[in-house]
Amino acid sequence: MTNDTAQPDLYLLSGVSPALEAALAERFTLHRKDPPATTRAIVGGGSSVIDTALLDRLPALEIVAIHGVGYDGIDLAATRARGIAVTTTPDVLTDDVADLAIGLMLAVQRRIVANDRAVRDGGWSVDLSRRASGRRIGIFGLGRIGKAIARRAAPFARELHYTACSAKPEFAGVFHADIASLAAACDVLVIAAPGGDATSHIVDAAALAALGEDGILVNIARGSLIDETALIAALAAGTIAGAGLDVFADEPSVPDALKAMDQVVLSPHQGSATVDGRAAMAALVVANLDAHFSGKALLTPL
Repeated sequence: MTNDTAQPDLYLLSGVSPALEAALAERFTLHRKDPPATTRAIVGGGSSVIDTALLDRLPALEIVAIHGVGYDGIDLAATRARGIAVTTTPDVLTDDVADLAIGLMLAVQRRIVANDRAVRDGGWSVDLSRRASGRRIGIFGLGRIGKAIARRAAPFARELHYTACSAKPEFAGVFHADIASLAAACDVLVIAAPGGDATSHIVDAAALAALGEDGILVNIARGSLIDETALIAALAAGTIAGAGLDVFADEPSVPDALKAMDQVVLSPHQGSATVDGRAAMAALVVANLDAHFSGKALLTPL
């Protein structure tokens, strides 16, 4: 596309990198608030909300390009009914998110953050940590990211367990039909399932109790999957041993109680936040938009 006054209107529904914004500005007229009714494209993040109220304001909308893999905030029934295409950026962020899951798992069990803080404060004597190898590791959600986590977790695992929509005969792990059974079978529970109503607060007090006092919880999915109040209570009471969290219920707000706990490692939603990953995500967003406005097949449609 050439840079002229006929550029289509695009609504930036979330923040993007300077490089992606520059690439979009070459192709579109960008709007950061109050998008006009002539808006033909939206670029949003994995937590963006695109509901019928917004769609009704944008009758010319043709495509939603999500900079991420989450789409639980999008009313897909409404976009489909209006013939609006929706794309995400799968695969290019899978390795980065899976790497962080393992990093959080190790950091919690070996008390890496707490020990770092102790040394920086002039200390040397610290509490003993937990062995990270030989653990029973469970993964809730066996999509692209869940499978990538499983591959990385396998060398640490005495046993691999998982929950998915159905058993996966090709996967070398023990299938559990629900999270309560999965949590009871595991020492480490990694949450890697999509958000949305079906999984809201699925990690509740009962699941945490099943995980047990030696159990570790890791969440790189969505904050909505965990009952945060129940998690704080479980950590405070020693119902579980610790948690590694990259996502939260009300981002960017993080409860002070979690910040005060040495057995918790916190990360500001950085799963895909590598230079390499974000560049690949941006390139895929642009490629999907270019394909759509050139009348070609989308690369990664939902």
